[in-house]
Amino acid sequence: MCLNLNDFECLISDTIFELASPEMKAKFTFLNDVELIENSDIIISLGGDGTLLNTASMTLDSGKPIAGVNFGKLGFLTEINKDTLNETFREIRNGEYFLEERIVLKGVSDDLNHCSVLGINDIVIEKGGWPKMMAINLYANGELVSEFSADGLIIATPTGSTGYSLSAGGPIVNPRADVIVISPICPHSLTMRPLVLPADMVITVQINSHPVKFSINCDGQRVNELSSPFSIDISKGEKPLRLIRSKKSSYFNVLRNKLYWGIDAREGKN
Repeated sequence: MCLNLNDFECLISDTIFELASPEMKAKFTFLNDVELIENSDIIISLGGDGTLLNTASMTLDSGKPIAGVNFGKLGFLTEINKDTLNETFREIRNGEYFLEERIVLKGVSDDLNHCSVLGINDIVIEKGGWPKMMAINLYANGELVSEFSADGLIIATPTGSTGYSLSAGGPIVNPRADVIVISPICPHSLTMRPLVLPADMVITVQINSHPVKFSINCDGQRVNELSSPFSIDISKGEKPLRLIRSKKSSYFNVLRNKLYWGIDAREGKN
């Protein structure tokens, strides 16, 4: 295993113990997630971007940095290629990397029954099983931004600006920017466009009257079903997401190679 070859002590989550080979069970230490996080210097996420987002939601409070190895499809966040693991972990061992800190979002609401609302990519409010739009009131630091109708609302970090927010017409934002992106989902107005606000603002979303249950989800993974009236305050989290990045990595290379940003589709070149 490349970690052992590079003199790392390897701890493995016991959630995959039943899937491990007898050789792995004899050779490695398996711990529950709480103990694993406490006893690790670096958290390694094996999978796609969704796996890394889930890992980040569990490990964020620890402040431990995450290295994402891409075994999925796009691999926008998980930049380590599985074919170059030895080289990459040798670089990490030699300190040839940098830590990139990215903001996250937290949501606080008296209407959530103490459920945790934490978004690495985004916090999304959607209308649920209702054929018509929902009425949304949006505030920033207590000041009314707009009252509008839409299928929902995406409040995204710069990291999440290339996810669902981008599909809804939102801007691409460099992940190191200290801002929050607000993108309405199919608004019933041509003038209701995406909005970028400073990350020190508190975004308040109110749903005063909606005929059926609607949902609020974090990173498309952690979902709560809610009823109106509902209000939530969304702001920048106290602790950032810390990602291990190769010194060779380039955000703009990722945009070009994985999202084809700036590529002329007619000619297949810049």
